[in-house]
Amino acid sequence: MKSMSKILGTLALLLLMCGARTALAQATIRIGDTIEVRLAGVPIEEMSQFSAPYTVDDSGSLNLPYIGLLKVTGLAYNQAQVLIETKLKVEKIYTNPTITIAPGARFVTVGNQVKAPGRIPYSADLKLLGAINAAGGFTDYADKKHVHLTRDNKIQIIDAKDIAKHPEKDIPILPGDQIDVPQGWL
Repeated sequence: MKSMSKILGTLALLLLMCGARTALAQATIRIGDTIEVRLAGVPIEEMSQFSAPYTVDDSGSLNLPYIGLLKVTGLAYNQAQVLIETKLKVEKIYTNPTITIAPGARFVTVGNQVKAPGRIPYSADLKLLGAINAAGGFTDYADKKHVHLTRDNKIQIIDAKDIAKHPEKDIPILPGDQIDVPQGWL
């Protein structure tokens, strides 16, 4: 019986790891993301000149050595890898480059009427109330019925009091989201 529970535990861990890998593969690159780009399949001195962290600029591009600006917003990480590899080959910069891209730290910003406003590390299972709780929870003056969620320059007004009563309504949070809890009337 113990060996069966060990097998089930191992299977659950493997499924969790696959789910995290799938979430990363489905994540898209956004403006402001920091991305770790690694180059292989070329001379070592070339790898060190190219391999580095890069930040996606306001136009949605990475400024890469030898290539220049390359638009990557909206792409999945694996798509960006293929795009960079293809560009290096087509421009005849390298004949057989291998690019690996890993996301840098991603954050959600929570501010105004929370006890510890600031940036919170993003995780794939983060939801609105979890982000607010990670920022210390609501202050006594918070307007819980009119929480502002800004995503892709669009503001959504959310009733966090209703979500607290009905947790199934909690909203998944994405990297780069901004949560603003306004002050309520006394």
